[in-house]
Amino acid sequence: MGWFLKNWFLTALIINYIVALSAAFFLIRNNQNPRKTLSSLLFLIAFPFVGLAIYYFFGLEYRKSKIFKRKDLNSHHLVEKWNDRLFMHDSKLEEYEGSFLEDRVKMVRLLGHNQKSPLTLHNDLQVLYNGENTFEAIFKALKEAKDHIHLEYFIFNDDNIGNQFIDHLVDAAQRGIEVKLIYDSVGSDLSRAVKKRMTEAGIVHHAFMPVLFSRFTRKANYRNHRKICIVDGHIGFLGGVNVSDEYVNTPDRDPLDYWRDTHLRIEGHAVKSMQAQWLLNWFFVCDGEYHEADDEIKESYFPEIDEKENKAVQIAASGPDTDWANIMEAIFAGINSAEESIRITTPYFIPNEAILIALKSAARSGINVEIMLPRIGDSWAARYASRSYFEEIMESGIKIHWYCKGMLHAKTMVVDNKFLTIGTCNMDYRSFDINFEINALIFDAETAKSLDQKFDEDLKDCQTLDLEKWLDRSKTYKFKESFCRLWAPLL
Repeated sequence: MGWFLKNWFLTALIINYIVALSAAFFLIRNNQNPRKTLSSLLFLIAFPFVGLAIYYFFGLEYRKSKIFKRKDLNSHHLVEKWNDRLFMHDSKLEEYEGSFLEDRVKMVRLLGHNQKSPLTLHNDLQVLYNGENTFEAIFKALKEAKDHIHLEYFIFNDDNIGNQFIDHLVDAAQRGIEVKLIYDSVGSDLSRAVKKRMTEAGIVHHAFMPVLFSRFTRKANYRNHRKICIVDGHIGFLGGVNVSDEYVNTPDRDPLDYWRDTHLRIEGHAVKSMQAQWLLNWFFVCDGEYHEADDEIKESYFPEIDEKENKAVQIAASGPDTDWANIMEAIFAGINSAEESIRITTPYFIPNEAILIALKSAARSGINVEIMLPRIGDSWAARYASRSYFEEIMESGIKIHWYCKGMLHAKTMVVDNKFLTIGTCNMDYRSFDINFEINALIFDAETAKSLDQKFDEDLKDCQTLDLEKWLDRSKTYKFKESFCRLWAPLL
C-alpha cells in the first residue's frame, strides 16, 4: 500500500489502462462502425485519463439499449394507428410512379418499411429563410392557435427572441390553449424563473434527458436535435432554426455574424406524421405519464384536414431508438436517384462511407454535385475534419462552395429540381447515428426549384474552391485536417 501511495501517478495510470482494456473489449465486442471503434481505441490508448472521458461521453453505447428500451414499450402502438390511417399501400404508390414521384417510389417504400412513415398528399408548403422570417411565421401561428401547441427544440434560450416566444406561449396558455414543450437539457438555457413562469401559466415542459452539468457536456451523446412546432395538429414547422438570438439577423447585428438558415412551414396531412413523432418523445420525457389506452391521445391532435394544395411530403425521423438510420438512408437513396444535379447545404460535412461513395460516384457519372458549407463555422474541430474530405471529393468532380457572408446553418438537399429535403439533420456522423433528428422529404418540382434558386442567390456570397490551389495548402494545415478526421466519428 505504501508503494502505491508513493507512486500514485503510476498507480492511477495502471488503473486507467485496466479500465481502458475493459472498455476496448466492450468496443470490439459491440461490432460498431469500424472507423468509430478505431477512433475510440486510439484515444483510449494514446491519451490516458482524457481518453476514458472522451469514450464515456462520445463512444459509450450501452446506454442506448438501457435508456431507450422503455421508450418503445407502451408508446409506438399509441401512434401506430394514426400512421396506418395515412399509409398508402404499394399498389396506390405505383399509380403515382411516372408523375410527381418520377422513379422515386423506392425511396417512399424505404421509409414506409423502416419506420411506417407514410407518404402524405394534400400539403401546402412555405420555405422560410433565416430566423427573422421563421419566427414571424411561427408567432403568427401561435397567436391563431385554437386547441394545442406542441414544441420540441434542441436550443431554447430565454434571451430576447426566446422571451418573445415564451410571451406568445404564456398568452396562448392563458387563453386555454394546451401548451407542451420539450427542450434539450444540454442545448437549452432556461432559468428557474422562466421555468416557474411557464409552469404558473399552465405550460407543461420537460427537459430531454437531463444532465447535471450541461455547460460541460455540449457534445454529450443522444441529444434531441429536432426543431418542431405544431399548432392545432394541421400547421407544423421544422428545419434548422432554434430559439436563440444568434438565429435572428437584426439591423444592428455585425455583418460578420450573419446567420443563414432554412426552415419549413407545412400545412396539411404531413403534420400528422410530425405529431406522431412528437408524441413518441413526449411519452418518453413524461416517464410513464401516458398509459396504454388508445383514448389517451386526443382526437384533436389529429384533426380532419381539407387542404386544397396537393404537395407530397414524407416525414423522416431517426435517432438512437430507431432500428435503422432512416434519414441517412433516405439521403443516400435520394443521391442515388439523381440524374442531373445534387445541391447540398450543410453546416458540417463529415460523411460516413456510404454517403461519401454515393456522392463521389454520382459526380464521376456526370451528375453535377455541389456542396455549400460555411467558410468558418462554429466548431474548429468539425471545420478541419470537413476539409479533410475536400481533396478527394473535388478530384471526383464535386464543387465546394465556401459561404463567406457568415454562418451557413441550413440543412437542405435538392435533387434534379424535383425532390428535396429540409430538416435538422447535418451531413455528419452525429446526426446520422447519435442524435434525434427529423426531416421532411418533399416530392414537388415547384418547391425544389424555389430552393434551387435560393442556392444560386447564396452563391453570390460564396467562394468556389479551386482544386489546384487547395492542393498547395501548408503541411501544418493538412496535419490539422488529418488529426481532426481521426476523431470525426466522435464529433
